[in-house]
Amino acid sequence: MLNLSPATLISRIITLLIAFSFHEFAHAFTANAFGDDTPRMNGRLTLNPTAHLDLVGTLMLLFAGFGWAKPVPVNPYNLRRRSPSALMWVSLAGPLSNLLLALIAAIPLRAGVVKFTASGGLFPTLSSFLIEFIIINLALMLFNLIPVAPLDGEKIAQYFFPPSWARFLDQIRPYGPIILMAVLFLGPAIGIDIFGLVFTPVLSKLFNLLIGIS
Repeated sequence: MLNLSPATLISRIITLLIAFSFHEFAHAFTANAFGDDTPRMNGRLTLNPTAHLDLVGTLMLLFAGFGWAKPVPVNPYNLRRRSPSALMWVSLAGPLSNLLLALIAAIPLRAGVVKFTASGGLFPTLSSFLIEFIIINLALMLFNLIPVAPLDGEKIAQYFFPPSWARFLDQIRPYGPIILMAVLFLGPAIGIDIFGLVFTPVLSKLFNLLIGIS
């Protein structure tokens, strides 16, 4: 994972500055639209990357291919006074922003405006950058849709799940980070790559769909 070419590293740095910033801004903007000014009061209603980047999460994205930013603080009580679905929409806004970015980046590739060329030097070609940009944004979207705390998917699932399932999510919430670390690192180390078996095929199909590969 650490043996990255300079072109790939440059692509990932630019991508994370954009992807993380839009993801967290989407959370903040949606919360603010539903009447919760907590993100704005904490300086998160901005596209400035320095307000959103987390050091460890950034390094993970650069060298492992996935990562995270600083969570946007939200007051659920302010949101629920406006709408019972507000917290779900605030949570969903982040993954949707990454999907939108991936869609936009795929347009020139699908339309044939940008031709597929490999990076052979210090800097990425436009097509190799767009491919990396699409893959990372799709990965961030899918990763954040996993219904385990502290990911966005937990709050989305709680809204749609029946009460008994929602209560189960409440019970396992304190163990969410441990569950994620076990699935991402411990499982593959002992030959059980659940994440790869489920995540990689979905990511591949979405990528092919966006750029028009059958």
